[in-house]
Amino acid sequence: MGNEMMKDISSVLVPREEIEKEVKRIGAAISRDYAGKTPILISVLKGAFIFMADLVRNITVPCTLDFMSVSSYGKGTKTSGQVQIIKDLDTNIEGRDVIIVEDILDSGVTLSYLIRLLQARRPASLAVCALFDKPARHKVEIRLAYKGIEVPNEFIVGYGLDYAEKYRNLPDVCVLKPEIYE
Repeated sequence: MGNEMMKDISSVLVPREEIEKEVKRIGAAISRDYAGKTPILISVLKGAFIFMADLVRNITVPCTLDFMSVSSYGKGTKTSGQVQIIKDLDTNIEGRDVIIVEDILDSGVTLSYLIRLLQARRPASLAVCALFDKPARHKVEIRLAYKGIEVPNEFIVGYGLDYAEKYRNLPDVCVLKPEIYE
């Protein structure tokens, strides 16, 4: 692969073909579960934007989209535990069927905050969808209605996942060399 970012990568963990298959599977499950409904999918920026774009193209029921941006990481690699809303929803979700679309369930700290925040806005239902799940890092129990691929406790980038805002555009999910982030 003639990509200059690949020099920082130790291995490809999840190839794009496997990601595509998983996105199709999750899209079909959402389409089945929300038949006759119009869910609103809320993408958590920035990491989930690529997954969200691919996911909605695999959902066959009408749906609407909105975006939130929250941060608990700052510029580091570990969550600070302090969650900050950078961009809130443009849509009133009261009485709506809501699906939070996340790139990865890591510690769960940010996601549990987001779930509480959105539940307080009284949606008809609230489900969580994450393409990747890193159980070794969970600090909070989160029930995923739609769970993609379980990944080991490695620092991964690509397909929207970043380190210091870089590597999101890699088409595969890759393990970043430790010397890059340590």
